[in-house]
Amino acid sequence: MKRVYDFLDKCGTYYLATEDGDQPRVRPFGTIDMYNGKLYIQTGKSKAVSKQLSVNPKVEISAFDNSTGSWIRIAAALVNDDSVDAKRHMLEKCPDLKASYSEDDDNTQVLYLTNAVATISSFFSEPEVIRF
Repeated sequence: MKRVYDFLDKCGTYYLATEDGDQPRVRPFGTIDMYNGKLYIQTGKSKAVSKQLSVNPKVEISAFDNSTGSWIRIAAALVNDDSVDAKRHMLEKCPDLKASYSEDDDNTQVLYLTNAVATISSFFSEPEVIRF
């Protein structure tokens, strides 16, 4: 899982795909955190992505590392964690979020990946599969 975290953290931006009825939705994200042995992302409960995840928590994440020419694809389900400690940890990792979010508000949402299968690929080497 640390390899997946490092890859996403280095990229800075990754793309999260969800389902909205019969329409796929993809949007850029930049929040990634490791906390208590889990990989977390963050959003706001007021956003459409949060509502989509409440209906179907299955997601795919993708990112490209320009410096190495490699990319990652992650299939997972997201689990909401309402604990103040998890929210605080994310806000400390991503302090720019503090302008819009707080561990005490009703909007901040942190979710961790479960049943994840990450595949790191490039045109120059065999794919590396990581399950967590």
